[in-house]
Amino acid sequence: MNFRWQLTPPQPLLADSLARALRISPLLAQCLINRGLTETGCCRAYLEPKLARLQDPFALPGMVEAVDRLEQARLRGERVVLFGDYDVDGVTATALLQEVLEGLGWSTAVYLPHRLEEGYGLSPEAVANCLARFPTRLLLAVDCGSTSFEVIRQLQDRGVDVLVVDHHQVSQPAPPACALVNPRVRTGPDAQPVPFGELCSVGLAFKLAHALVKRGRQQGRPEAAAFDLRPLLDLVALGTIADVVPLSGENRILVKAGLARLNATRRPGLQALCQVARCPEPLDTYEVGFQLAPRLNAAGRLETAEAAFHLLRARSPMEAGPLADQLNRWNRDRQALERRILEQVLQRLRDRFNPETDYVIVEGHPDWHLGVVGIVAARIVQEFYRPTLILGGDGETWRGSGRSIPGFDLAAALRRCSDLLLRHGGHAMAAGVSVLPRHLDALRVRLNELARQALAPEALQPVLRIDAEVALHQLTTSLLCELDRLRPFGLGNPTVQLAARALTHHRPLQRFGPDRQHVRLWVTDGTAVLETVWWNGGDQPLPVGRFDLAFVPQWRSRDGQRTVQLRLLDWRPAA
Repeated sequence: MNFRWQLTPPQPLLADSLARALRISPLLAQCLINRGLTETGCCRAYLEPKLARLQDPFALPGMVEAVDRLEQARLRGERVVLFGDYDVDGVTATALLQEVLEGLGWSTAVYLPHRLEEGYGLSPEAVANCLARFPTRLLLAVDCGSTSFEVIRQLQDRGVDVLVVDHHQVSQPAPPACALVNPRVRTGPDAQPVPFGELCSVGLAFKLAHALVKRGRQQGRPEAAAFDLRPLLDLVALGTIADVVPLSGENRILVKAGLARLNATRRPGLQALCQVARCPEPLDTYEVGFQLAPRLNAAGRLETAEAAFHLLRARSPMEAGPLADQLNRWNRDRQALERRILEQVLQRLRDRFNPETDYVIVEGHPDWHLGVVGIVAARIVQEFYRPTLILGGDGETWRGSGRSIPGFDLAAALRRCSDLLLRHGGHAMAAGVSVLPRHLDALRVRLNELARQALAPEALQPVLRIDAEVALHQLTTSLLCELDRLRPFGLGNPTVQLAARALTHHRPLQRFGPDRQHVRLWVTDGTAVLETVWWNGGDQPLPVGRFDLAFVPQWRSRDGQRTVQLRLLDWRPAA
């Protein structure tokens, strides 16, 4: 991958002012500025995320109406049927809400649709199967429903009220739900966005839980007074990290507290999952996103998400162990499927991809498994840095999943292709579609036309954002401890990436790994020598002579001691 290095312009006067006010280093102050934080109070709140800073859940659109209808159901003894989604966000949100509702006196049932047989969200087939199994007058759609206008209208006509707790884009007109708890809802033409736009569905589920507890305490109900919301934060962290939403605003607070809960979780299911995934301690966003989340997602991708849901709700190690083992097996099967389909897509692209004209990649095949096309699309984006849509067969129609790059709103582009599609929905960076195979070529042409209008050629080259230039002697263990205050890292709060100029090799490099695919270097700028690791850099051109290095400073633990190590991102010849 050929990166464009982008050094954030230093602001030494502002950085020095913040450093003095907050008693931090100028480098940490510059990193805060790079993340849009320039006021002392905002910086302090960012460095010290606290649950006390969470805002009133009733400020969310639809929250009052949702709590009112749920209270009505409790008083009437109506069963609330939770209709979830099959990804980690949907499963954790559903598990959280069932735990809260049952703990506060509601009767509940849970229905999770089958990805291959029923499709995403409130499809007519899934809703019919749900109501046949769990007749109800109140359906709570979790992580879906914001575009299900016709299905919700039909349910309303049948006397079934629908509450929607979701963070996806809302259809126009909005579905006629009894309550639509979604931060994307606008209450008027001049309405300002609510301050919860970064939340995913498990975050919204936590806000609903908070609202229910708050209402119950106002009513003087003892079960609400005794209910502790904090143990739910492990689920919130898990779903939020897995859904790759910005770790800013309330998400930063929830994930920071949630990771602490996750590392001390008493849930047998999460304990068992950590064991089969061989997660190191302590868990951070990487382990959650790349070890736990794929195993939970594997259930919904290949079979049904019920195994993942039951794992999260397991009451004992005896119940949790077999479920964790099953998810681990499904994850291995998912990886094999993914590798096979990815190689087929890559073979097609090797034959016909033109980087000058192909702004969007659209590929499909009737044999490609619907459960992994989204992962394959993400892999293709990593390889080619193009918005990508990968589709698999679903009878007479094809269904697929897309991933995008900054500057191209995939969901908006699909709306402009609606005449070619059966269904579509999602976010700017990820979306899903259903299409007839005969329209695939026309869809590819249309999306490429839209992308050429939206993206300049340089936007098709990934940017390597660099926080600051440093000398190697600045990279001390005390500085790393300070930079750790920026954690948790993720979308919206990237890892600290630095650059050092005019380096040379201090000693010969070493290759390591089963296939000698990794490289260990010792680099110096004359002020210090630091060990550097380049993962999977063995088949890349290696630094020679004098070179500039872009890297992430990180910890290395050895013999009980922690030292500073660099993770190489990119290099270039020194000027």
